[in-house]
Amino acid sequence: MCGIVGYVGSKNAQDVLLSGLAKLEYRGYDSAGIAIYENGEVKISKTVGRLAALESMLADSPLSGKVGIGHTRWATHGKPSDENAHPHAGCASDFAVVHNGIIENYQQLKDRLMVAGHRFVSETDTEIIAHLLEEHWTGELFATVLKVLKEVRGAYALAIMTQRDPGKLVAVRKHSPLVIGLGQGENFCASDIPALLGYTRDVLIMEEGEIALITDAAVECFDLSGRPLEKKVFQVTWDAVAAEKGGFDHYMLKEIHEQPRAVRDTMSGRLSEDGKRVTLPEIKWPDGFVQTWDRIHIVAAGTSYHAGLVGKAVIESLTRIPVDVEIASEYRYRDPILTAHTLVIVISQSGETADTLAALRISKERGVRVLAITNVVGSSVAREADDVIVTWAGPEISVASTKAYTTQLIALYLLALYLGQERGRLGAEFVADFLEDMRELPKRLEEILGSSPWIERTAKDFSVWEDAFFLGRGTDYAVALEGALKYKEISYIHAEAYPAGELKHGTLALVVEGVPVIALVTVDALYEKSVSNIKEVKARGAHVLAISWAGDEEIGKSADRVLYIPRTRAELAPVLLVLPLQLLAYYASVARGNDVDKPRNLAKSVTVE
Repeated sequence: MCGIVGYVGSKNAQDVLLSGLAKLEYRGYDSAGIAIYENGEVKISKTVGRLAALESMLADSPLSGKVGIGHTRWATHGKPSDENAHPHAGCASDFAVVHNGIIENYQQLKDRLMVAGHRFVSETDTEIIAHLLEEHWTGELFATVLKVLKEVRGAYALAIMTQRDPGKLVAVRKHSPLVIGLGQGENFCASDIPALLGYTRDVLIMEEGEIALITDAAVECFDLSGRPLEKKVFQVTWDAVAAEKGGFDHYMLKEIHEQPRAVRDTMSGRLSEDGKRVTLPEIKWPDGFVQTWDRIHIVAAGTSYHAGLVGKAVIESLTRIPVDVEIASEYRYRDPILTAHTLVIVISQSGETADTLAALRISKERGVRVLAITNVVGSSVAREADDVIVTWAGPEISVASTKAYTTQLIALYLLALYLGQERGRLGAEFVADFLEDMRELPKRLEEILGSSPWIERTAKDFSVWEDAFFLGRGTDYAVALEGALKYKEISYIHAEAYPAGELKHGTLALVVEGVPVIALVTVDALYEKSVSNIKEVKARGAHVLAISWAGDEEIGKSADRVLYIPRTRAELAPVLLVLPLQLLAYYASVARGNDVDKPRNLAKSVTVE
């Protein structure tokens, strides 16, 4: 997620904005900029790169006004560049806008505005807001923003200012965090509380669908229809480090809780206006191109490899194209069979994973089309692939990947549906129903997060053991692999995942009295076999935690503990199943006193062999 800071008061706005943006650097970014009202004009200074580069620019050409907005950008629409950095202005440069999130219908709006004569200088979705403000100007900033929001569809946090109505900021929240800081003769807005702590601890937490008018003297809050709201002041008692984590004890836990938002964002802008088809506007394949592929290779490492295993099952099911999933470090050193009819998909959170990048280059050298799924727009993988689907998870700080995995799954589901509909394999009704179920995933994830106290107690009980086993069949096994990886990498407990049907081929020899076994049971076609596997390990003394669909009353007769997850269509089960496994690993690590965010011997991105 990008960083937003806004200020109205008597201090030098440049100093306040730079200080606030520095407190948000932990969120990750590729460019930075500020806009300040100075001598009757809005003046913008911005640059690609770190905040230090912006500070150097401003040291040579400082801005001296008392009202301003600032931004650190994590690229989604458009590569990292000076032009794509925020703030953005319209044609006359008298508006300034900073934005977190995604404007889903930006292309339609941009096309219309260009026909009307508006000139665009960036590739971003954000710039259309500034041009719409010009188009709808009423003579007053707040009323104009309300008119603009009626045209905009998507997820966003916005901070807006204009020289036409000076001394005011307008802040808006929809599916993207935003807070307001209250001072004496000054007020603030920011995407996160750390930006405010140097100036105030009195905060208004903006809720979904709220808009605020901010001056130096007052803050007024409204809903998006313009009705006034009464807001309760929240006094922040966290220290600066805790504030960066949003009040959570660790970044990993914060990022686990960000998954509903990350799933929603990764879907945004990739569906038709009626929500019934996948569009993937970032992919520019020639007509009929998708008909030419007779095999897909998915190449990845670690958690991304586990996402690829789920992707294989879904793509094969929906398209009937054979899919091979390969570990990047192995793929690069063998002689893969690639033809003009092979699509290679590389998956990397950072876009800098050395083995995955090498696999991409081998594929490109052989003239094969490469599609990248990555979380970083300007990364090496994103730059070198032919096509890119960006997972809009936002920066992941904890070494253990959580929201990156779930957004990779969402990207793979969207791709599978897109290929299926374009190849004529999937009917319109099927795609529409599937997408409707996908849109329900954030709500389902929120429900599972409500089970955190129960999972914490279970993890504490399991944490005294030095071994744990994860079992599953079909896609449950693919998720079990990811669950075991999370468990071992942060709790330091030996954890292994097995296909449940392989128990008799050696695995049962490791099951002893009391050892934890986590059994995933969501593949309905294999339900009875999965229950039989639970009974096999129970007969050898295992303590079984089963994770199954809500309403499954039978599973409790076989397992010692059961965690129920909300039912969704079978193909989407991995998105929900992985969440309790992430929490189980997190709480086991906490119980053992480990450094959750920085597990020993591991790095966030493996950029060397």
